[in-house]
This record gives sequence, structure tokens and C-alpha cells, in this order.
Amino acid sequence: MTVISWLFLVVFGYAALTVWFAHVMRAFRLKQIPLVIGLLAVPPVLLVVMPFLPEALRAVLFEFLFLGLSLLLGRALAPKEALIPKRETKTSLLHLVLMSGSALFLVPFVWLVVTSLKEDSQMAKFPPEWIPTQQVTAQVNGHSAGLATIMDGGREVPIYVIHSNSDGTLNVVGRTDQSFQRTVSRADITQEREFKPLWKNYSDAMKFLPPESHYGLVNLQNTLIIALLGVVGAVLSSSLVAYSFARLTWPGRDWLFGILLATMMLPDAVTMMPRFLIFRDLHWIDTLYPLWVPSFFASAFNVFLLRQFFMGIPQEMEDAAKIDGCTYLGTYWHVMLPMVKPALAAVAIMTFIGAWKDFMNPLIYISSPEKMPLSYVLQLFNSAHGGEPGMLMAATTMVMLPVVLLFFFTQRYFIEGVSITGLGGR
Repeated sequence: MTVISWLFLVVFGYAALTVWFAHVMRAFRLKQIPLVIGLLAVPPVLLVVMPFLPEALRAVLFEFLFLGLSLLLGRALAPKEALIPKRETKTSLLHLVLMSGSALFLVPFVWLVVTSLKEDSQMAKFPPEWIPTQQVTAQVNGHSAGLATIMDGGREVPIYVIHSNSDGTLNVVGRTDQSFQRTVSRADITQEREFKPLWKNYSDAMKFLPPESHYGLVNLQNTLIIALLGVVGAVLSSSLVAYSFARLTWPGRDWLFGILLATMMLPDAVTMMPRFLIFRDLHWIDTLYPLWVPSFFASAFNVFLLRQFFMGIPQEMEDAAKIDGCTYLGTYWHVMLPMVKPALAAVAIMTFIGAWKDFMNPLIYISSPEKMPLSYVLQLFNSAHGGEPGMLMAATTMVMLPVVLLFFFTQRYFIEGVSITGLGGR
């Protein structure tokens, strides 16, 4: 099939699905229950009919029938309504595009998790298999044997795989005919497989970590120390500096703020060596201090983010605090900070994620295995076990899962903080 044909199928499929979804939404809005039932029955009915359609035109006919039945039901059960509802169609198309984009970006993460549950032999197959399976086994004479089939004289013979030889061949015996015994290659047999995730990859990944890591708990502790102290430092220092730039008046404030923003244009490679020399003179090399102490010196981006938020707070709130006798620090702590919680949450989440996945700084400053964070250990694990993708994917999944869960449960605060401060592209 040509590229133009695929493009036509995709576009027409989106059009048919958009029209169907729009009719479903309108039927729910107007509480037309018979139309809702009829439209929801269209996909399963077409899936039942699909095997009977001509194979060459199966996809095209399926989409035409899908669109035609949606329009026909809409006209028959809602004759007074427009054939294509404009408002619901726009909403449906927007949601379908967003869901398609989300699914596209989720593919690598799904593949990571699925691969972490596969056997190494299953990963080499093409086209790739998405469902983790293992060979069905049975007990034969007190030993575990794999179930498979082999072609013999034009007939399919069920066999047990008894033993795997050093030269890659297999010793097999017939399941129903015990006299059928041979030594065959792996390519000659077809394994009987079942859905069975290989959870053993996760336990094996932790066992192969360095002994001093105590199954990764020491490295997890180091990562949490760096991330949590980094969050505390970033939130306190950035909010205090941003409050000064946004609400206080002092000589050279705007010029200094411009210089602060200009530091964002400096590449990290330019400041890497001076930072290293400073930490070396402080005797902080091979400690965790270089990984979290800099967060207590406000970041230019975080200051800009919080300053935008502080500037949106009405002046009357600050004046009322001054009348009540609050000092500048009292106003900052008791009045301003509670009103910028969404922005503080955005700063905290971004700092936590950045500290959790940071690899360059631990690579520069850390040399002792017991002081390495998870990101550094994962790189060492990749170097040692890169040829075992199941364990590598399992280790990667365990490292990134806390960050994914954090963002999943706090995305509302993150999006709210970014959008209100004007960084959401509006």
C-alpha cells in the first residue's frame, strides 16, 4: 500500500470517528437514549462483520460503513437535528487529536514497561511483540519441560523440550508418542506460549546492583536527600529573591533583574569548571553538598517564574499587612507565600524532577559507590548489563516510576502555576 493510500485511510478514519463521536455527544446532551444505544452498537457490529469483508478493501469498507451507519442513525433517530453537529464535531476532533498525540508520546513508556517483563529471546523478534509471553511448561519425570510442536512428515507433532545442549540444539521427545526422540535446532520447533509477565527481571536487576548499595536503598536515600534538600533550597531562595524584585523598591533593582535574566543565556559548560574549582577548594568533592547546596542560591528561571506571580497580587493585600504591623519578611511569609502556592508547586516539581534525573553533576563530583544517586547507578548498570535488555528496562522503570507518579498526582498544580504566571504560551 502506498503512502497516499495510508494517508487517505488515516484522514478518512479520523473523519468517520469524529462524526460518530460527535453524534454520540449530541445524543447524550439531548438525552436521546435510542440513538445512544444505536451508535454505541455500531463498532461491535462492524467488528463482527469485518472478517466477511473483502480483504483487499476491508479497511476502506469498514470506515465507509462506520461513517454511513453513524449518519444514517443520526438522520433516522434525530430527523430534526443537523446531519453533522458543528459544535460537537469541533470538540470531538480536538479531543481525538489530543488523545492521538498523548498515545504517541506514551508509546516509549509503554514499550519500556512491556520490555521489562519479557524474556530476552522475545525481544529479538521482528515485528516486535507487545504482549510478554513465556513458553508453557509441564513436569516430565520430575523435571520442567517446555511444550512445543514440530513438523514431521507434513504433520504437526506435539513435543516436550527436555534439554538444551551447549551447541544450541535441543533434545525433544513426543508428548503422545514417547518413541519420538530427536535433537533439533531452535528454528525447527514452534513454542507454545502463554501470557505471563517475567517479574523476575525486577528482582534480578536489584540483585546485580553493587553490594554496597543494599539493593539500591543507599542510592535511593542519596537521591532523596539531593532532591528534597534541592526543593527546599529552590523554593525558599527563589521566592525570597522574587519577592524582592517584585514588591520592594531599591536602587538598581530593574538593572540587576536584567543581569539575572541574562545569566540564563550562559551555557552550562561555561560555568562548569569555575563551579568545580570552587567546590574543590571547599573540599566538597565526593560529597553530596555540590548537588544540593547550589539550589539555595536562587535560579534565574525560578525567580522569573515567581516574580510574575508576585506581581499579579493586588497591592491592597500588602498595604493591609503593613497596617496590621507586618514587616517585609512577615508580609512575605504570612501574606505572599500562601497566595503563590501554585507557582511554588511548579518550582518544587520541576526542581525535584531535575534533581532526580541529574546525571552530569554526580558524574563530575561523586566517585564513591555508596554516595552515588540512582541516575549514576543506572548508567553503571547499563555499562555492565547492556546486553540484558530485560533487566536494564526493569531497572530503568524502577528509577523513573517515582517521578512519573509524582507528576501524575501533582500535574494540576504544575499546570496551574505555569499557566497563571504567563508561561503557558497564552
